[in-house]
Amino acid sequence: MFKKVRKAVIPAAGLGVRFLPATKALPKEMLPIVDQPGIQYIIEEAVESGVQDILIVTGRNKRAIEDHFDRSLELEQHLTEKGKEDLLQLVRRIADIAEICYVRQKQPLGLGHAVYCARQFIGYEPFAVLLGDDIVRSRVPCLRQLKDLYAEVGCSVIAVMEVPPEDVGKYGIIDAEQVRPGVYRIVDLVEKPKPEEAPSRLAIIGRYIIEPQVMDILEGTSPGAGGEIQLTDALRVLCRERPMYALAFEGRRYDVGDKLGYLKAVVEFALEREDLGGEFREYLRALCAHKATS
Repeated sequence: MFKKVRKAVIPAAGLGVRFLPATKALPKEMLPIVDQPGIQYIIEEAVESGVQDILIVTGRNKRAIEDHFDRSLELEQHLTEKGKEDLLQLVRRIADIAEICYVRQKQPLGLGHAVYCARQFIGYEPFAVLLGDDIVRSRVPCLRQLKDLYAEVGCSVIAVMEVPPEDVGKYGIIDAEQVRPGVYRIVDLVEKPKPEEAPSRLAIIGRYIIEPQVMDILEGTSPGAGGEIQLTDALRVLCRERPMYALAFEGRRYDVGDKLGYLKAVVEFALEREDLGGEFREYLRALCAHKATS
């Protein structure tokens, strides 16, 4: 009988240098996708996938994340006095969305180290990792898809997607054997390979279910690509010791850690809103028509 995946880790200690100067004082995870911080979409995905115990790994200048998921009594009182019941319920729901704990990564030593900071929270259970730079919209939440495969195979499962050859150097890439459409048995993993050396075009995307043995491996993992402790390097060792699978998930992924990816998410999410979509679509059409003739 496999242990259930009850806990999730969300690394959120990065400096967000690609969005400077906006992220000088504002955590990149708090940048809004229309009117909701990106990290809230990540937590909602975890909750919708049946995971309620969440640890956010933070760093300096990340207090806004904790404040967002805490109660705001002054705001609630103001909304009550103004009779804005819909907004009152909205802000209360955010505070009650899940059981959220925090731990600080005191030095920016990489994703692997950030995950290692969660070792006491995890104990000896399989756990999920969700990266805040990746928002996935799908009929079945991406993490739920991974949990379903984990329930079948009983070992670590990683989300992957095919990327163009020129982009493989931006990702961890898997070498794998296809088990059935969309499901792969991983043979090896490599972090940010040169295009000509990449074993495939299947890139690791920011969703994982990982067995707890990875913590022992991370403890002895040396810095790798970029001088950081890479989670991919630890998974590579784990892969040699235990079976590991990859899932080409169903859904649309937005890289909101990239400026263009962030803009795509804002536009597409806005277009889907009942309160904004129609008017915003007309604005975009008029703007495109104006640009085409100017």
